Amino acid sequence: MVSIFYRKDDRILISTTVDDFAKLRLADVLWIDLLSPSGDEKRATEAFLGTVIQSRAQAEEIESSSRFSESGSSIYANTNFLMPGPEEYTMEAVSFTITGNTLTSLRDVPLRSFTELQRRMEINPKLYKGGYSIFATILEQRIDLDADMIELMSKDISQFSKRINQQEDINEEFLLDINHQQENAMIIRENIVDKQRLVTSILRSDKHPVELDGRFNVLLQDISSLINHANFSFERLEYLQETVVGLINLEQNKIMKVFTVISVLLMPPTLITSFYGMNVTLPFAGLRWAWLLIIMVMVLVFAAILIIFSKRRLL
Repeated sequence: MVSIFYRKDDRILISTTVDDFAKLRLADVLWIDLLSPSGDEKRATEAFLGTVIQSRAQAEEIESSSRFSESGSSIYANTNFLMPGPEEYTMEAVSFTITGNTLTSLRDVPLRSFTELQRRMEINPKLYKGGYSIFATILEQRIDLDADMIELMSKDISQFSKRINQQEDINEEFLLDINHQQENAMIIRENIVDKQRLVTSILRSDKHPVELDGRFNVLLQDISSLINHANFSFERLEYLQETVVGLINLEQNKIMKVFTVISVLLMPPTLITSFYGMNVTLPFAGLRWAWLLIIMVMVLVFAAILIIFSKRRLL
C-alpha cells in the first residue's frame, strides 16, 4: 500500500496509486508512506525518487553505519518502533529515506504515530513544509508514546511495591513477574537509545534544514530524560527483586527455625523414651503407674526447654 502526500496550493492531498507519480513533481511531494508495498510500488517509488529504498533486512541492521547513511542527494535512516503487547514488547523496523525535501517511509505494520500524523496533516497542512519537518514530527510523536510506556511501567512497579509492603503473594511467581518487567525496561531503553543515536546523526548532517535544529535539540533533551527515567525504573525493579528474594529467604528461615526448635524440644523426651525402651532395670520400672510418671517427666522437661527458648528469644 502506498500513500503519497503532495502539496497543491495551500492544501495537502493524498494519492494511493503510483500511477500519479507521472503527474507530480518531486518538489511538490512531501511524504511517500509505503506500508507493506508490493514490488511494483517499491520500484515505482524508487524510479520517482531517483534513489534506492533500503530493504527491511537493511533496516534491521544493528551496526551504526547501517542505521544512518548519506549519499549525494539522500539521507537513509533506520530505527525501530516499539509495539506494546499483552505479554511483551516487540520492535518493528522502519526505514526512512529523505531525498531533497521528500520523505519516504517503509514499514510492514500499521503504526499509531503515522496514522495520527496523517490526520493532522489533513487538518493543518501549513505546519508541514517538507519531509524533514514531517520526519521530526514522527520522531516527536514516537518519543511521546515511549514516554507513555515508561509511565505505565512506573505504575506497574508501584503496584509491585504495594504488594511487597502488604506482603501479598510474595513467591517465585511474583519474582518472575519482576524479572519480566526488567526485560521490558531493557527493551524500552534500547529503543530510546536507538532514537538518540538517530537524532544525533541527523544533527551532524549538513543536509537537514538549520531551522529544525531547535526541534531536534529538544528531542535529544526529551530522550535523555526518558533514558534517565528508564534507568531509574530498572534500578527500582532490581531493588524490588532483592527485597522479594530477601523476604522469601526470611520466610524459608522461619520455617527451618520452627523445624529446628521442634527437633530440639523433642530431643529430651526422645532420650527418656529411649532409656525406658532398654531391657534393663530403671527407676520406677516396677511401679504400676510408672508410665504416668515418665510422661510427666517428659512434659516437665519439654516445658523447661520451651521456657528457656522463650526467654532467650529463640522462638
